[in-house]
Amino acid sequence: MGEWVEVLVTSDVLEAEMVKDLLESGGIEVVVSSSRVSPYPVNIGNMGEVRVLVRAEDKDLAEQVIKGESADSIE
Repeated sequence: MGEWVEVLVTSDVLEAEMVKDLLESGGIEVVVSSSRVSPYPVNIGNMGEVRVLVRAEDKDLAEQVIKGESADSIE
């Protein structure tokens, strides 16, 4: 099993979920991680960060997908 690495850090949960869906639709395994405590919508510093993680071996492809490059131009 590969190591997990960050490909996006945002304060917007919706943005993180959209990126997750985009990457998963391309077959990339994704984990979304956050330090937020659900009942308290704190968005200060690290408490508001939402991280999108992928396996290290998928990092380059994931970054290209996020930038909007097609899989055809990658290969």
